[in-house]
Amino acid sequence: MSLENLKKELSDLADFEKANLLQGFFKTGEGQYGEGDIFLGIIVPNTRRVAKKYVGLELSEIKKILYSKIHEERLCALLILVEKFTKADESNKKLLYEFYIKNAKQVNNWDLVDLSAPKIVGAYLLSKDKKILYRLASSKNLWEKRISIISTMTFIRNNQYKDTLKLAGILMKDKHDLIHKAVGWMLREVGKKSLKDEEVFLKKHYKKMPRTMLRYAIEIFPEEKRMKYLKGVA
Repeated sequence: MSLENLKKELSDLADFEKANLLQGFFKTGEGQYGEGDIFLGIIVPNTRRVAKKYVGLELSEIKKILYSKIHEERLCALLILVEKFTKADESNKKLLYEFYIKNAKQVNNWDLVDLSAPKIVGAYLLSKDKKILYRLASSKNLWEKRISIISTMTFIRNNQYKDTLKLAGILMKDKHDLIHKAVGWMLREVGKKSLKDEEVFLKKHYKKMPRTMLRYAIEIFPEEKRMKYLKGVA
């Protein structure tokens, strides 16, 4: 088991026609959020299968691919971390969580955040102090901000909504569409568990929420209620 073998396995799975499509989908052009990201065109299930084979890699080796310019190599690094975290005892969970937070700026596209943050950051903080999420929410880094709100998916699944709603309030004024979508998504997930809690938040904020955020948040509502929110008469 070696880093070189891992890279070769990923390279052998490359689909350059698909890679060209992904370059556009993940906004890799100049000035876009994924500027400079390089894709091999590998579907996630295949990357996940490779990751499971290399779960024994040391953190020093995982760090090397986490700093790769190739998207699927970074994703593979994160999927390995998720596998490690799932199997770790409490002391090693702490080590893996701290590694993730220290290198959070490398979790630098929305799929990388979404596939890893709830399963590492959210899982670790579920029964712990969550102040780190508020620091991340106040970061100037787009991906740290997305990590802060997406990590709360784990809390929501465990019927804890307080931090999701507080972070949504903090991030509501953010200007980036990826944050609008993430916050709206998490509000929608709160609504699936407790429509009352989501609506208390929406009644207070919906008139000043970014439109994309609101649309995501109210997707589960009946059409008549959705229209009232969109028209500002809820």
